[in-house]
Amino acid sequence: MTYPSIRDWLFSVKTFAASMLALYIALVFQLPRPYWAMASVYIVSNPFVGATRSKALYRALGTALGAAAAILLVPPFVETPLLFSVIVAAWTGTLLFLAISDRTARSYVFMLAGYTMPLIALPTVTDPTTIFDVAIARTEEITLGIICASVVGSNILPSRLAPTLIERADAWFRDAAWYGSETLSGHIVGNALSACRQRLAATVNQLEFLLSQLSYDHTHPEILSRAESLRGRMLLFLPMISALADPLIALRRDLHVWPEGLDSLLDDAARWFGEPLPTRAADMHDDAGDATAESLRRRVAALQPARDALASWEGALLSNALWRLGQVIDVWQDCRALRALIAHDGGGTWRARYRHWRLGGTERFYDRGLMLFSCFVPMSAILVACWLWVSSGWHDGAGAVTLAAVACCFFAASDEPAPLVFRFFLATAASVVFAGLYLFVVLPKVHDFAMLVLLFAGPFILIGTLIPRPAFNMVTMLVAVNTATFISVQSAYEADFLVFLNSNIAGVAGLLFAYLWTRATRPFGAELAAKRLLRSSWSDVALSASHTAIADQRNLTSRMLDRLMQLIPRLAASDDHRHPSVESFRDLRIALSALDLRRSLRKLDSDVTDAIDSVLAGVSEHYARCASESKRESAPPALLAQIDDAMRRVAAHARAQLPPATAADADAQPAPRALVSQRSLSNTLHALVGMRLALYPALSAHSPSHPDATV
Repeated sequence: MTYPSIRDWLFSVKTFAASMLALYIALVFQLPRPYWAMASVYIVSNPFVGATRSKALYRALGTALGAAAAILLVPPFVETPLLFSVIVAAWTGTLLFLAISDRTARSYVFMLAGYTMPLIALPTVTDPTTIFDVAIARTEEITLGIICASVVGSNILPSRLAPTLIERADAWFRDAAWYGSETLSGHIVGNALSACRQRLAATVNQLEFLLSQLSYDHTHPEILSRAESLRGRMLLFLPMISALADPLIALRRDLHVWPEGLDSLLDDAARWFGEPLPTRAADMHDDAGDATAESLRRRVAALQPARDALASWEGALLSNALWRLGQVIDVWQDCRALRALIAHDGGGTWRARYRHWRLGGTERFYDRGLMLFSCFVPMSAILVACWLWVSSGWHDGAGAVTLAAVACCFFAASDEPAPLVFRFFLATAASVVFAGLYLFVVLPKVHDFAMLVLLFAGPFILIGTLIPRPAFNMVTMLVAVNTATFISVQSAYEADFLVFLNSNIAGVAGLLFAYLWTRATRPFGAELAAKRLLRSSWSDVALSASHTAIADQRNLTSRMLDRLMQLIPRLAASDDHRHPSVESFRDLRIALSALDLRRSLRKLDSDVTDAIDSVLAGVSEHYARCASESKRESAPPALLAQIDDAMRRVAAHARAQLPPATAADADAQPAPRALVSQRSLSNTLHALVGMRLALYPALSAHSPSHPDATV
């Protein structure tokens, strides 16, 4: 077991101090529920200043929005309980949908507003005249806790988010370096590689939320911009290095063709991946750049086959492998440079090595259907719980409904929310026991606030040391918050065992109901989400290869990459070469190759464009069929023949562009228009080779049927 670090103890002591400050002020000003101020401190506190400030701001806004809704909706609908239940459920579901749709820290506004309204509204339906006072008091108490948490966290030994960003980035670099080295060695399958893919994707996903909190940490805008650029290139590295594996495996294993010098190039590239990250920002942004990267690029260029060699399958594969290796080198150099600049407060200039039309997309992928169903579960839970409460006439039943709503909302975005709701239930049950011990055994002996602080200090500080740990965060935070709430500290000691038992059993019963309801309505898990993501990705591959106009290809690319990063963590590690994560990378490459071919069409001659049109139509039809059948099907042999025909025509045009091999013309330079044509032909050939390898990886040893190819 790892014991709490100094940083964990410091966070816990600061949080406890802020909670006691909030409780003291609330007691001095005789707020109705001072314990809510104490509980709010534990809800918003985070080891890092930026995270605490952002959560504090968004909790204040969410609380105010939920309180305003309660004030507006309770008086006109309190006499129609069933209709009011529908309104509460609709409000919660709508705000929850908005929260799930926002993957930044801002989502907390909608989440909190969604369940704050029933928290305030439902307990007051028996006495609606108190709704305004309750809403105002709750807003004041929570705001007080927010202010205390922010002031203490920001002024007493504050911890910044930027170092955490570097820590997460360094963990990504370690995984990416190992994954890249394995790929350059020809390994693409195995449990360790699958697990590494999952970690790389999870880190990139986590950084998106972390970056949304950086602006609240007094971070310089230049660092924010570079951090976004770093994440964007992290996002590209995994698909790029995976795309490099196919041509390397085809050359080494299937064709047994391995040019001299390629082994040492790959070994040096793998060694560079594992080199220590630069310790000085100047190392990465001076005029000399990265000397190792420049040397690798020169060696890549030296190994490039002549254009007449592209007519052979071996030459086309080698050219494709080197082209992809050059891209990986550019992206890795950018990542190293950006990391160095961020670590040194963003000083200096940065010139991107990897520049491509695909960069700059901002669209994210959302499974709207699954999101709507995820919101339907809390809505239906609220409706059924309200019906049971109204039918039973249970005076404290509102507590059961509100905690059921909170639990269902908390975990609605999870693939398997039921186990998390059950942990919520266990943490709350434990809190009831702790609160009971304090309320009936400890507090009767307390005569002043100083003694109360001393009696609270031990357990709350100990529990607080576990809150920063992801494995314990939810349970320990809930224990702290619920214990503070259930004790219900007031300016004068008042405790009634039957009242305590009845009100708190209601909350525990509501959480048990939430668990059973979630288990019944969401029996499926990550498998369904992964299946839907795969089907959606196939639809986008079909769209990429179709003649349908695409408003912004960069946003389409961004959406496909984002969906792939959502899919990989949902797939179990496996050593199967047909593993869905490996196949999904190939799907992405096919889509990107199709987009490249679409962009090349307007620059090529008609006989080549006709062949490429046939290829695109075949790809679109194949993936549309996969999407409609909801299963992956083998690519048809006719499509292979179409790709081979297109490659033959492109290679023939490339040979026709060669300059005359005469002494007089030996030094002649192609005309600018010819250069554009050669570049287009080269890009087209790379796209076709990548598409063929991705669609038919088992046939990489079979050369395309070029009539005059040297195979």
